[in-house]
Amino acid sequence: MAPKQRIILDTDPGVDDVLALLLALSASPEELELAMISVTYGNVPLQSCLRNVVALFHVLEKEMKWREETGKSTRGFGALNAYKPIVAVGPEHALEDEILAADYFHGADGLHGVHEKQPHLSPADTWRSLFSDEEPQGANVEPPSYSKFFTPSKQPAHKEILRILKESPENTVTVVAVGPLTNVALAAAEDPETFLRVKELVVMGGAVNVEGNVTPVAEFNCYADTVAAARVYALTSPHPPSTMPPVIHGKSVLPPYPAKLSKQLKLTLFPLDITTPLELRKNYFYETIRPITKSGSPLALWIETFMTGIFNKVEAMLGDGSEPNLSLHDPSCIWYMLTQDDPAWTPIPKPEDIRIETSGQWTRGMHVVDRRQRAKPGEVSSKVETHPSDPLDATTFDEVPGDDMGWLSVNKGNRINRMVKTPGDEKFAAILMDRLFG
Repeated sequence: MAPKQRIILDTDPGVDDVLALLLALSASPEELELAMISVTYGNVPLQSCLRNVVALFHVLEKEMKWREETGKSTRGFGALNAYKPIVAVGPEHALEDEILAADYFHGADGLHGVHEKQPHLSPADTWRSLFSDEEPQGANVEPPSYSKFFTPSKQPAHKEILRILKESPENTVTVVAVGPLTNVALAAAEDPETFLRVKELVVMGGAVNVEGNVTPVAEFNCYADTVAAARVYALTSPHPPSTMPPVIHGKSVLPPYPAKLSKQLKLTLFPLDITTPLELRKNYFYETIRPITKSGSPLALWIETFMTGIFNKVEAMLGDGSEPNLSLHDPSCIWYMLTQDDPAWTPIPKPEDIRIETSGQWTRGMHVVDRRQRAKPGEVSSKVETHPSDPLDATTFDEVPGDDMGWLSVNKGNRINRMVKTPGDEKFAAILMDRLFG
């Protein structure tokens, strides 16, 4: 039976990205196929993110062996055992910035020092040769055993994204992007029509009606590459040039989109507004994980190690003795892919014109929404007799003096499906832990 969902996960593996990856791999073969892991930079540099992906497969190999040896009733991780995702790597920095926005919130390695604290759960550095043309040291070096779970690619991630979309039937592959959108923007720029074969682009990013987590108005993923985000969001517009980022100093790293595209991108947004309340609280986590760790689970030990790091950091930041938690930002998008048919998932009634600020001194990365209560003439004109097929007629009703940015236009602006409600914020932590450990 074909999987219900087939996804490409574009990720910058820190703590919640790793949990998102584990949740995807824990799905049944009928639920989901993880066709590709597209690795990008993020809270830590690119090679650290890639190391964390490889380490995850290394740990899962040990976990599967341990479950088999201890006679567990189920090995779990059906998608891991049924499918073999491609792992490909993108560029080391944003489209137009060579300095990383990395804040090392999850430590120097992105996982709170887990590689040093649990060295037996970390892969040897020979994994690097899997993704480069460099020959591994030593003659006749065998590929590491854990590589049986994935196919390393030496092609840039965005090219692999395009290849999968081109070789798959249209509207059958969803791209889930939980890091900076650089890889996605590169794919869309190189071949917009192939990219638009995607079924849906699910994005964890932005802060719409809440404060940001890296500046007062910006969320980290969007802030890390605002130009990439603006370019990708523009593909949701009936007229993409209306929301494309401005060209600075007369040149742009990527070309403009063609004047005419076959369709608009369906983009479903998971901003901080909806992901922050999805909490994995410290006390619940330890009550659940410690018996499993004591029983010898390599995966439980690995997760407990880096989760202890995040809880300690949050506790120090709060400084008031309150119970720390980790917001499950990135796993929320995988939860959506697994339960998309649940009517409790509630998007905003009508797609919003959300635009990305790319050049503001204080507002870089802000998700800008027009909160003025003003009717759009193009919508009002639909109540009178007009001829929308006539370009002159449509333009007459769509233009407003002084509205140079097209905020009041029905033919301009983005069309973002922002998710506003989950099937139950308080349920997700238990669902995640049950999926991983049963």
